Amino acid sequence: MLILGLDPGLGTTGWGIVRAEGNRLRHVANGKLVTDTKAPLPRRLAHLDAMLAALIADHAPDAAAVEEVFVNSNAQSTLKLGQARGVVLCAAARSGIDVGEYKPSTIKKAVVGTGAAEKAQVHAMVARLLPGVKIDGPDAGDALAVAICHAHHLASARRMF
Repeated sequence: MLILGLDPGLGTTGWGIVRAEGNRLRHVANGKLVTDTKAPLPRRLAHLDAMLAALIADHAPDAAAVEEVFVNSNAQSTLKLGQARGVVLCAAARSGIDVGEYKPSTIKKAVVGTGAAEKAQVHAMVARLLPGVKIDGPDAGDALAVAICHAHHLASARRMF
């Protein structure tokens, strides 16, 4: 099963794809989708949507997972992040794939073993779980962690049924 992990952001959306075969994970690809900070918001959102549609068409993932929005002290930043997240969810859903959503603490717990893990610990475990991976920046690393989390949750769900 190919799983697309997404770390939404208006400026940069990280993405990572892993192949889950039973309990084994293998890195397929990762990267970032960047919008022009000088462009108007609607154009940035449309560009993000187009890039996601192309990514999904190129890789044909079986499932996707998205990090949930956390609220920060800047309301405008939180609102823009929420709008980008909406585009990410819509693009994945439009393609017909199931989409999982995870809180940052759930992702950290699935990858590191504790929901209070630091970002550096998460990225170190991603590198360990996907040997030889070349991660295209922190946003792509976060997206791979989201994909790994979803793979673990899917595997757990299969064992229950």
